[in-house]
Amino acid sequence: MRHALPAAALVAVLTACSAVQPGATRPPQDRSRAPAPALSPTAVPSAQVGSAPPPAKLEFAEIARFDKPVAFAVREGDDALYVAEQGGRLRSLKDGRQTVIVDLSAEVSDGNEQGLLGVAFHPSGKWLYLDWTDDQGDTHVTEWAFDGVRARDRRDVLTQDQPYANHNGGQLAFGPDGHLYIALGDGGSGGDPHGNGQNLRTWLGKILRIDPRGKPYTVPKDNPFVGRRGAEPEIWAYGLRNPWRFTFDRETGDLWIGDVGQDAWEEVDHEPRGQGGRNYGWNVFEGGRRYEAGVAAAGATEPVITYPLHEDGNCSVIAGYVYRGAEIPGLRGHFLYGDFCAGWVKAAPVTDPAKGVEVGRVEQLSSFGQGHDGELYALSLQGPLYQVKAP
Repeated sequence: MRHALPAAALVAVLTACSAVQPGATRPPQDRSRAPAPALSPTAVPSAQVGSAPPPAKLEFAEIARFDKPVAFAVREGDDALYVAEQGGRLRSLKDGRQTVIVDLSAEVSDGNEQGLLGVAFHPSGKWLYLDWTDDQGDTHVTEWAFDGVRARDRRDVLTQDQPYANHNGGQLAFGPDGHLYIALGDGGSGGDPHGNGQNLRTWLGKILRIDPRGKPYTVPKDNPFVGRRGAEPEIWAYGLRNPWRFTFDRETGDLWIGDVGQDAWEEVDHEPRGQGGRNYGWNVFEGGRRYEAGVAAAGATEPVITYPLHEDGNCSVIAGYVYRGAEIPGLRGHFLYGDFCAGWVKAAPVTDPAKGVEVGRVEQLSSFGQGHDGELYALSLQGPLYQVKAP
């Protein structure tokens, strides 16, 4: 773990897989690395930006309180909001009333970067998925059938052994292609001691892409490493340290990844829709700067946003969404992101992401959420769920 957080802080982001079907053999965790050179610049995303600059400040209006909320989701055909609490409970919020949907509090590990970490609903709304760490610290992605009232028919889709307690990732999201994307950190400790980020034989340090409705899941045939010797076919992107939060732009389908840094730099990576197989550089690069000398990182892609650690309290990047709602016209086409310790939230035009402007503050910002209408929410580990509004 790289540096201490406030006493109450426990998120995986907050600092900053290869599990398999029952009975199968786990992929070897060797230190072989993908060959290659240095960083290549990423393409600038093409998307329309609102004609007006983003508002000088946004309002973060508290609408509910939870116990250490870390993840947010909505479900097709359902106007409830769903919030995952790190302690193991998934709650729905509707008409001001909270209901516990799933309770894993007796099963999750309670380390600083462990617990219930991610939630997503199948595009049909019929299945619910949670990402969590068990009492041994290992990652599970678990499915339930869900009818809007009761979660049933629980089954593990995949699991991943975790060598250390930190850098678990935890984000789940269905992409515009209908497949489930899963974030896994590099396995923890500091500096990626097992070289997992650049090792295509492990899920650690990767974003995976699967169809979870198989038995226990299927791998899409167009995944970038399908059929490649020495690479796990589930891998979509690699070279990541702790991708605590990633999001899809609902208009373009582009992927935005917040990767929590090690000692010097926080970064946000951008991936145009469908361009899997990218190497984001860790642990050869941190925030676009060389981290480990004498090691290659295959065609590593440069981040689109970096900012320094330790300045003004910065500690861990929290990736948000590209705003596509209607209530804040000047914010359209801007990517929101923030820092867990420093508390600032910035809006950056997607055509020039490095030009972020501070638009508000959320203490212990743990995650963002997006409603069916494209309006945004922000979560604080201290308890509040905020709706993002024009001032």
